[in-house]
Amino acid sequence: MSELKIESPAFSHMGAIPSRYACDGEKLSPPLVISGVTPEVKSLVLIMEDPDVPKTVRPDGMWDHWIRFNLPPTLLEIKENTDPGGVPGITTSSHTGYVPPCPPDREHRYFFKLYSLDSLLNLAAGATKSEVLAAMQSHILQEAELIGLYEKK
Repeated sequence: MSELKIESPAFSHMGAIPSRYACDGEKLSPPLVISGVTPEVKSLVLIMEDPDVPKTVRPDGMWDHWIRFNLPPTLLEIKENTDPGGVPGITTSSHTGYVPPCPPDREHRYFFKLYSLDSLLNLAAGATKSEVLAAMQSHILQEAELIGLYEKK
């Protein structure tokens, strides 16, 4: 089985996310490149999250920045500042689109998680991350991760 990968031409794994993709920049979603999707895959899920939120802001320390499910398995690229399609989930900010990095205190890690599934998810637009994770639990074929770092200027 080939290895699922998610990469960005804008930053390397564990590298700094350029400010143009953050709240103190142009607030654009970064370009992403997907590879290694196997033929039996029926859909992809993309989740962007920040696990470094101060506990005073969110007791669980997590902020969900971007949730997309039922993305087509033929998706190889998400161009900068474009809607990748699929079905939007709801972020911690109550948005259904990309929410740029905006750490309040220090450098944070931003995880872009990609999952390939053997089915489509029977969820409506606006599903929460926990609903998406629960629905895909027994359907995950592959997983990949890209971590970008960001600190406000």
